[in-house]
Parts: sequence; structure tokens; C-alpha cells
Amino acid sequence: MSDKLRVLVHGTGFAGQGHTDAFRNVGAEVVGMVGRTESVVKEVAKKMGIPYAGTDWQQALDERQPDIVSIGTPGGAHVEPIKQAIAQGCHVFCDKPLTQSGETAKELYELAKARGVKTAFASSFRYMPHIMQTRQLVAAGAIGEPLEVECVSHFNLERDIPFGWSHRKEDGGGRLNNNFTHMLSIVTSVIGDEILSIMAEVRDDLGRAPIVEGVHNFKTRRELIPEDLDDPSLDWGESNVEWSYTVLAKLQSEYASKPVSVLFKHGGLHPRFNEDHLVFYGSKGAIYIKGHYGSGPLYLYGADKEWQEQPLPDDIAADVPDIEGDTERNWEYLIRELVKDVKGEPVSPYQTFKEGAQYQQLIDIIRQNGPWTDVSHLNQE
Repeated sequence: MSDKLRVLVHGTGFAGQGHTDAFRNVGAEVVGMVGRTESVVKEVAKKMGIPYAGTDWQQALDERQPDIVSIGTPGGAHVEPIKQAIAQGCHVFCDKPLTQSGETAKELYELAKARGVKTAFASSFRYMPHIMQTRQLVAAGAIGEPLEVECVSHFNLERDIPFGWSHRKEDGGGRLNNNFTHMLSIVTSVIGDEILSIMAEVRDDLGRAPIVEGVHNFKTRRELIPEDLDDPSLDWGESNVEWSYTVLAKLQSEYASKPVSVLFKHGGLHPRFNEDHLVFYGSKGAIYIKGHYGSGPLYLYGADKEWQEQPLPDDIAADVPDIEGDTERNWEYLIRELVKDVKGEPVSPYQTFKEGAQYQQLIDIIRQNGPWTDVSHLNQE
């Protein structure tokens, strides 16, 4: 018998396959994969050398007896499989968003806490190397007291990407679920995770998208955009979720005497002119990181009153998983932490269903397009 942790994966697309690779890379054994379509899950499992493929999640839980389950399906399909896994006593790794609503996300958090299982919530771009470098710099006082943070990104996504889960609120779609979750995680990892208040404005700039058969992998859906969008036989699906957002937040920080102001500005469909970027402003300097998720390079503005590019510290560089692709590398970083924790090894704090539930409740508030809202009570739940 193997002493490796046993992992059952739910989802056959980009996330399910990426989770499989990551768990294997940290020494776990993937004992099965479950998908919606029998022919697809069998094909993917065979390709990846996974010994079990099925379409019945409860049956797979009973037969494969996993220690950990990995949830790589769209957010609207998370609730029941996670409930079943928690009831079985499985630890859970879940991609973002945790669910499609704050109410169900909070329910999952409370169920996991009551059952005593460990959970990991994969808003995982906080593990970008330059984000971890920024955390070190801010903690060391390199910019003095943090005052403001600015997060600006424009993705210029194709408006005619085939209709699917990303267009539907009830399925876990929208830019808040699939971009803001990462951005909030990045900022809180640097400044502190106590969110005091929030206000926002969101917009659906899309309206509709063509319905196309055969869309399976999220990463390759662009290849299925119809050549003739004026074809009268095309069916169209209606979007009911945001494609742009502007969020203002106030965060409490152990490094600042006053709340830190944060701007999150994202246009999912809009073209960028200058670089997407993150900036952390302080009383004695600032940190500028190129790229919407902090891909770098990183520049520090200090006492010399000039922006100077900063090399990545050796300790951070040495700890980064040797994986191509930011998403895949960040999954592996978080999965490595979860696996160590399940084994009882020392581990740094990582995001769990507590944050997943908090973020989903925040998104519910943001979508109301309301005034400043006190959300400090969510830090205590």
C-alpha cells in the first residue's frame, strides 16, 4: 500500500488537469477523476494515466476513498460535490470562486469547520514571486506606512467567446469571481486581511455571446469563435453578469496607523494603452509592479527619489515551483502548502474556505452597486 495522500479530482478541463499535475508534483497520488461526460472523462483520464474515470461523484468518493478532493469545475457546480466530500471527511482544494453566492459559500465554510477538515481556496495569484517580494518589502518598512494601493487592468477579452459558464452569475461567472478574487487576495497578502468597508460599481458591457457546441476547455474556447457572426442560424445566449468593475476598499494594516485605501479597476473587455499594474504607495516611498497579477518587473521608489528595478530575492526565487504558466505554478504552490498541512508538517498560513466565504459575501455586496458598506463583521465569521 502506498503512503501517499490519495486525491480525487472533480473536473476534466484546464483546472482539473492542472490540479492533477500539481498534486502529483508534490508527491500525492491521483486515484481518480470525475467529469460530466463519460467519453470526455475517460479520454482525459487515459491521457493522464489516472486509474479511475467516472461520472458519479458519490460513487467515486465511496470507491476511491480519497484523503483530499480537488474541485476544478465552474463555481456554480461546487456546492453539492463539496458537501459530499466534507461529509466523507475529505480535505478539500477548491478553485475560485468557492460558490455562486455568499450564502452557499458561508454554508460550506461552516460545514468544513464543523467536520474538522482542512480546506484551501485557490485565489492563488498571491503566490506570484513579485507579490511575495512586495510583502517582504512592506513588512520591512521599505515604503514607510502603506497609504494607498492601485490595481489597474484591462484584458481586452474577445466579445464573441462562445457562451458558457463565464457569462452566467448562477454558474460562477463574471469578472468579480474570476479576477477580483485574485486581486483581493494579492492586496490582503501584502497589507493585511482585515477589510473594513467597500463600495463599487459594476457593469455588463457584453450583452450576449454566440452559443457553440463542443466547448470544453476554458483555455481553448477562443478557437471556437464562429467565423461568421452574422449567420442567421446562430443562437445567442444572454450575459447576466459583470464584465467591468470598479471597487474601492479600506483595509486595516498592522503597518499603518490609518486604514489603507485600495482601488481595484478592471475592464474585462477594454483594450489597454499603458501597462496593467499594481502600485503600493507609502509615506516614504512606493512599489510599482508591471502586469495585472504582478508578473513584474518590480520597481522601488525610495529615498533617492528615483524608480529602481529590484532583483527577486534568492529565498523567494528558490522556493518557486519549477512550472511554466503562472496559474499552474500558483496552484502548485498552494497545493504544496495544503498537502504539508494535511501531513501535519509546519506550514505558513494560506487561504481557506474562510476567505472563500468572505470573498463571496463581498461580491454579493459589490454587485448591488451601493454606497460605502461596513463589512468589518465578515472578518470575524
